[in-house]
Amino acid sequence: MKSSIRRTLRTFAAVATTAGMIGAGAAAASAHVSVVPDDTGANGYSHLTFNVPNESPTAKTSKLEVKLPTDTPFTSVSVKPVEGWTAQVITGDLPKPVTVAGATVTKAPTSVVWTADEAHQLGQNQYQAFSLSVGRLPAAGTTITLEAAQTYSDGTVVDWNEAGVAGQPEPKHPAPSFTTTAEDASATTSASAVPAAPAAEAVSDISSDAASVWGVVLGAAGLVLGAAALALVLAGRRTRNAAK
Repeated sequence: MKSSIRRTLRTFAAVATTAGMIGAGAAAASAHVSVVPDDTGANGYSHLTFNVPNESPTAKTSKLEVKLPTDTPFTSVSVKPVEGWTAQVITGDLPKPVTVAGATVTKAPTSVVWTADEAHQLGQNQYQAFSLSVGRLPAAGTTITLEAAQTYSDGTVVDWNEAGVAGQPEPKHPAPSFTTTAEDASATTSASAVPAAPAAEAVSDISSDAASVWGVVLGAAGLVLGAAALALVLAGRRTRNAAK
């Protein structure tokens, strides 16, 4: 239950962020490419939403490439379709083998590329949201950096790949990133851990109640049959007395 509440709150936060960009209108054009995860719990899965505003006054955004981590790779990556955009998940060799959930991984998704058809390229004061489902997330406290390259229709490419430094002003083109948090243990609670005694007691109570009801019914039926038998005996005696 707590896990569901936390996930709902994270989802509301992601929706609020996206809604804020919509409400910002022209201000969204000066925003950065950013990522909003709906869950950051270690060893779990998350939906990542990339918000991409068009920042050029003369050209349109025609392509977005997001690089996925290779030191803590995602072994599962799925893309949510976006009308007018084609998506390609590129898988490649990792720089070195990595252990994920007890298994050695040498290949994994390394990037995702979205490309727009001409009618759906992003113009002035427009933005688009691109979503991925990824997992598993690495250990708590890991910063996941997802460098992005935004391509415009005039051939310009803006790289969102600069790392922020604590205590320093935000860089001009910061890389989208987020940090994982502690694993949500309640989400993995086994159903076998749920006490079964109350259910057994309930069944016992039902059986006991049923037995009591049948006892009353059978007792009443016995009384009726007994009374009928007595009536027949008395009737037989009266008939014999009358015959004498």
